[in-house]
Amino acid sequence: MKYAVLFERTETGFSAYVPDLPGCVAAGATFEDTADLMRGAIQMHLAGMREDGDPIPEPTTIAEYIVAA
Repeated sequence: MKYAVLFERTETGFSAYVPDLPGCVAAGATFEDTADLMRGAIQMHLAGMREDGDPIPEPTTIAEYIVAA
């Protein structure tokens, strides 16, 4: 499955979260570090859901950049 990940710049680097997986978050010093950590966080989050017998949500979030004039 392919989930949308939203990244935000922070005072110390970046944070990220997956809107379709509440509680699935990561933070790092660089965008690249945060993206790597997020990949692991998603895998761990889904593994925990499977272990607990929770249904895996289908990705529904769509991200798009809109140019504002």
